[in-house]
Amino acid sequence: MPHILVVEDDPSVRAALLRALSERSYATSSAATGMAGLEAAVQHRPDLVVVDLGLPDVDGYEVIRMLRAVSPVPVIVATAREDESEIVRALDAGADDYLVKPFGAGQLDARIRAVLRRSTTRRSEPITVGGLVVDPEARSARLDDAVLDLTPREFDLLCYLAERAGTVVTKRELLTEVWRLPYGGGDKTVDVHLSWLRRKLGESAQEPRYLHTVRSVGVRLEAPVP
Repeated sequence: MPHILVVEDDPSVRAALLRALSERSYATSSAATGMAGLEAAVQHRPDLVVVDLGLPDVDGYEVIRMLRAVSPVPVIVATAREDESEIVRALDAGADDYLVKPFGAGQLDARIRAVLRRSTTRRSEPITVGGLVVDPEARSARLDDAVLDLTPREFDLLCYLAERAGTVVTKRELLTEVWRLPYGGGDKTVDVHLSWLRRKLGESAQEPRYLHTVRSVGVRLEAPVP
């Protein structure tokens, strides 16, 4: 029975979410503020957190970032904010999925099951590619024994590519699997994050070491040639 923590300040919405989750056999707990939610997540170690962005004490984006710093628990954002920029910002902060209110209990249940499936099938042992070591469990990465300072989304991107080292991964796949977004032909989200990641790996698109662009196809992560 998965344990779901709901962080929502509106009493009626919170009660409705808890009721819907209980009816679907989830164990539940809740918090009305961001800081209370963080404390509950650390103390009770839920299997998944559902969090609103409009919290009274701490912005929901900051809650996600702080949570990501102390726990790998999956996070689903449930909010009335529907602009694409808000969705991208939440996913970049470390959320695993994003639901726009109002939504049905069935959709929430399906999203929870999908996110939990993905989280349980992730590799837990460190991945080594040349001098790069990515630890999915600790959400940390090192390059030639130096710790890389990565944002949550940069880490997710690097980890996804490292798990598929030597294989060309398309932008469509990265947007779908890392960002949980539908693919848009003019979307530069992947390019921008790859550029930031390359900078932190000490390389560029013109002089790649680990990240190699395959024109009109995607990107491949592989160890540098000695």
